[in-house]
Amino acid sequence: MSFQTIRRGGPYFRVADPSWEDPLEGEHSKAHGGRWNIPGSFPVVYLNGSYSVARANVRRKFAGLPYGPEDLDPAAAPVLVGAEVPEDDFVDVVTDEGCMAVGLPDSYPRRPDGEPIGWRQCQPIGQRAWDEGLPGIACRSAAPGAARDDEELAWFQRSRALRRLGITKFDDWFWPE
Repeated sequence: MSFQTIRRGGPYFRVADPSWEDPLEGEHSKAHGGRWNIPGSFPVVYLNGSYSVARANVRRKFAGLPYGPEDLDPAAAPVLVGAEVPEDDFVDVVTDEGCMAVGLPDSYPRRPDGEPIGWRQCQPIGQRAWDEGLPGIACRSAAPGAARDDEELAWFQRSRALRRLGITKFDDWFWPE
């Protein structure tokens, strides 16, 4: 398996709990894991490429619950933290060719039969990218309801930090106009 890369950088968004001390650090994902890293492995900051992707990820967290985002106290609801990502060549899980180069189907984030591709299939790819010193993974969003061209970025936190661009309160970003 070889990686194909894609140039990415610029502004991205992190959905964060307003109580988090530093929402642009990856220690939580290092401890608990995520789509591209197993628990206890390495720090990843999971970012959204747009407001619509951030909204889809919030909705995913409420799936199956008897309440939804509309029931949240605005003071405790997720905020959106802007982050400036330095331009670099990220592992490509955006294009069909990039998906196939890492061993995923060109239908990613779903299998050809329509079933979602789970974290267990993605985590070894993330580990290999980390081991090879790559900056992270640019990928199609796996959030339910995301469009095929909606992107997320798994930014591998090594020795540098992301530059914070600002924080937007829930009611100012979640509800589309």
